Amino acid sequence: MKEFMNENFLLDNEVAVRLYHEYAKDMPIIDYHCHLSPQEIYENKQFKNITDIWLYGDHYKWRTMRANGIDVKYITGDASDYDKFIAWAKTVPMLIGNPLYNWTHLELQRFFGIHDLFNEETAPAIWEKVNTLLNSEGYGARDFIVKSKVKVVCTTDDPVDNLEYHQKIKEDASFEVSVLPSFRPDKGLELNRDGFQDWVKKLEQTSGIPIHSYDDFLQALESRVDFFQAVGCKVSDHAIDTMMYAETSKEEASVFFKEALDGKKVSLDGEKKYKTYTLQFLGKLYAKYDWAMQYHINALRNNNTRMLEKLGPDTGFDSMNDEGIAKPLVGLLDALERENALPRTILYSLNPNDFPTIAAMIGSFQGGGIPGKIQFGTAWWFNDTKAGMLHQMQNLADMGVFSRFIGMLTDSRSFLSYTRHEYFRRLVCNFVAEWVENGEVPHDIEFLGKIVQGISYHNAKEYFRFG
Repeated sequence: MKEFMNENFLLDNEVAVRLYHEYAKDMPIIDYHCHLSPQEIYENKQFKNITDIWLYGDHYKWRTMRANGIDVKYITGDASDYDKFIAWAKTVPMLIGNPLYNWTHLELQRFFGIHDLFNEETAPAIWEKVNTLLNSEGYGARDFIVKSKVKVVCTTDDPVDNLEYHQKIKEDASFEVSVLPSFRPDKGLELNRDGFQDWVKKLEQTSGIPIHSYDDFLQALESRVDFFQAVGCKVSDHAIDTMMYAETSKEEASVFFKEALDGKKVSLDGEKKYKTYTLQFLGKLYAKYDWAMQYHINALRNNNTRMLEKLGPDTGFDSMNDEGIAKPLVGLLDALERENALPRTILYSLNPNDFPTIAAMIGSFQGGGIPGKIQFGTAWWFNDTKAGMLHQMQNLADMGVFSRFIGMLTDSRSFLSYTRHEYFRRLVCNFVAEWVENGEVPHDIEFLGKIVQGISYHNAKEYFRFG
């Protein structure tokens, strides 16, 4: 029986131990998709207490607290930070089997040197120790990034953002981590959602281009891509909850854009055609600027209407969608490929039933002399569990080139989430080591170590063309 979360946590044999400790453990991190605040990074935000850094905005934790019977007062309500922290301490012991149980302890161990079990009894002492550290030198937002050996952070940014803090960070010679924007134009794609017209007005103001037509709209989007490029952007991102594709023309898409701009409800057929043309237009721009493109597919958002009205979006009431993705996704990728304008692309699905579909599909669009040009993205959101990560990696290994995998991201709003990379790397090392133990691959530690280091860091650095 192993000691709880010791140095060989998740490593089941000697090969795994060597691969992790000799090759993976000390590799830097490229966090190519997250939701960290560039303002908080620039200002090196100091956190007033552990609740501030641990529980504010973390809908992963909020979901489990609700499921553990914790009253909303102690989650998103007006309880004190200490009482919310104690409510989390009551919840964590119930989370065995959930990665949050291990992530919580990893964060305490790696950032604060605390190896005690976290529960209601140990919580008061942990509260005091962590808060003392947080109020001392070296525990600001930037410090957590540097301690985690992060080299690049790609935040998630709306095209109408002015990227003020990205530019300030870039000019700050005292901070050597690259903090780059990612272009996320979701609000410009969802023409039937509330706020579309208001967003177009913001785009008009930010771009300086009056928007009276679809041509104007596309010109304004292109101007923002130009601006993001100037600030160092190398990647776009799209939340495509329902994958859509329909052959269309700019003239057809223009009609549906005008309907939405006039406040009318656009038909499903019209929505498909508008999204298809707009995504193709953007994909060509990304290819022009040599950006990578990310599609996050099949989330079912804001399931609980009452709580959406009370708390707003991104508060822990989302789940997996089960829409079919194969034909529309192939249609969109193929439309870009036919014009030789398919950028490097990363595909994620929130539904693990889609994993073999994506693993097979990416093989249809590889090429251009680019290793792993089309990537099956790492297990995302509800799938970034032990089982989910292994499931994604197995599908990729079965049908693709696992050695070219660009690895883990945090997809998080927390500065403590970099321990997820450690969790992932341990799983990668154990995954590879099992092949060795079974005689499926040679016992060549140096060769396998290079593959592990590639998945941990080098592949992403090369893929995104980071300097």
